[in-house]
Amino acid sequence: MRLQDKVAVVTGAASGMGKSIAVLYAKEGAKVVVSDINEEAANRTVEEIKSNGGEALAVMANVAKEEDIQNLIDTTVNTYGTLDILVNNAGIMDNFEPAGDIQDDQWERVFAINTTSVMRATRKALPIFLQKESGVIINIASAGGLEGARAGASYTASKHAVVGFTKNTGYMYAKNGIRCNAIAPGGVETNISASMTNVNQFGMGRIQPGMAINPRIGKPEEIATIALFLASDDASFVNGTVITGDAGWTAY
Repeated sequence: MRLQDKVAVVTGAASGMGKSIAVLYAKEGAKVVVSDINEEAANRTVEEIKSNGGEALAVMANVAKEEDIQNLIDTTVNTYGTLDILVNNAGIMDNFEPAGDIQDDQWERVFAINTTSVMRATRKALPIFLQKESGVIINIASAGGLEGARAGASYTASKHAVVGFTKNTGYMYAKNGIRCNAIAPGGVETNISASMTNVNQFGMGRIQPGMAINPRIGKPEEIATIALFLASDDASFVNGTVITGDAGWTAY
């Protein structure tokens, strides 16, 4: 029970990597707040956790809204008394648009969900962590946050920003008992493709060569095990960095 009695918030936890992280954290003893814009699906994750003897709570949150993030963390503290682990997992894809085809509203939506939400949730959690000089932040970045040929320009820029924010936060609070790391998954079996609405054919054509060298698609559970390591005391010396989980895709 590597997370015994810890309190964790996981955003985007109704499906995919977020759900796998929430379920694994609960198995390891954490009280998990399952956050998602899909409240019905979030409740199903909670039911699964409880059926396995774990403890969890569903909180509906659109992470693009500041008031929802405020409510998410406040509800967590009001219910469980504190917060120990924050996993910023919620995210969407772009439509593989190159820079010349980006529309302002799409750029702003991608950044609101993928990047600004990470900042706001971190900002909200930090006073709690600072008071007790303990806390873990895990941001789900992407192979697209390390390389330039894994998505469109909006998604790529948003995830590069998450990587930079992670490194800065980890460094800034390193002497306060707070660790902040990121995971950069490669291709993983999730429903994130459902967030794409009108794929840009030029952009998709340009990234295809990189897709062809992907060794394999990962399972959400494989990313969850990385998130468990980072949340646990086993990672006490790991801070301000990015762990890539992609079967070697970005090694080419």
